[in-house]
Amino acid sequence: MKTLQITAPFQMRVADTEKPQCGNGEVMIRVMYAGFCGSDLNTYRGNNAMAQMPVTPGHEIGAVIEEVGTGVPETLQKGMTVTVNPYTNCGVCPSCRNRRYNACQHNETLGVQRNGAMSEYFVLPWQKVIPVEGISVRDCALIEPMSVGFHAVSRAQVVDTDTVMVIGCGMVGVGAVVRALTRGATVIACDIDDKKLDVMRSIGAHHVINSMTEDVHQRLSDITGGMMPDVIIEAVGSPVTYNTAVNEVAFTGRVVCIGYSKNDVSFTTKYFVQKELDIRGSRNALPEDFEGVIKYMRKGTCPYDTLISGIVSPEEAAGAMAQWHEHPGDVFRLLVKF
Repeated sequence: MKTLQITAPFQMRVADTEKPQCGNGEVMIRVMYAGFCGSDLNTYRGNNAMAQMPVTPGHEIGAVIEEVGTGVPETLQKGMTVTVNPYTNCGVCPSCRNRRYNACQHNETLGVQRNGAMSEYFVLPWQKVIPVEGISVRDCALIEPMSVGFHAVSRAQVVDTDTVMVIGCGMVGVGAVVRALTRGATVIACDIDDKKLDVMRSIGAHHVINSMTEDVHQRLSDITGGMMPDVIIEAVGSPVTYNTAVNEVAFTGRVVCIGYSKNDVSFTTKYFVQKELDIRGSRNALPEDFEGVIKYMRKGTCPYDTLISGIVSPEEAAGAMAQWHEHPGDVFRLLVKF
């Protein structure tokens, strides 16, 4: 079967690998679409320390059940459209004991710490297979990245009286904006790309700020009457945006960090105490976050065609990744069709 592999920085190939076998408690899926995400781009660039090359990327999945092994519940049947929860959890670490399985100390995400699902067939435990009705198999590949943004909003405990700013309007940021809107918050989207900000407007963001061309502090002061946002969600992973979140959030506000910064970040720590801030990390997503995204998508208002920047074959993937590397701001999600 065809399998995509990142073999070295800036090198990708289509390999011929053996079709897997479906064992007890397992489900074999036929992968129809798999999305490239920012971590895959970092792996391609050689900047992902967690990925050991050669590695098969892929944890954003739209698939159909091909085979069901013994010991699998009857709720999973051949032919079902599904997506995948791509994280592992050990069940015994502090995170798992606190039922925060998304942050398992020993997590291995598909396509990062272990081989992913960018191949024609893939086998995984039945507990990680999520049936999806009413959404096309193509669009199922958008569920996982949006769920990460949904989870960040849950970590922020957003309510309808909050003003929420989301910094970074990629797919994860889209999920955060959507989830904050569904909770009734006033939402501000912040990015350096006007095209992405236009998408945020179309989704329903009340305000947008281009941090490259506008004075972020002044705009936030004008929007909030000087009170500043109750919540700021950082979805970039840059020292600049980390500092913006801490500096611009309201007194007693909540800062939620999704992005991994490649460099150490220095803060004016007096704001931690002076504002009595809640600064929280947000990693991956829980099953209820996947459920929330699926419920949103079933409403039919998700701008799928805008969020899917391109669909390529496995043979075209290397060229598409090279282009994404050269023009990173042009892509929401790039899908590989098997």
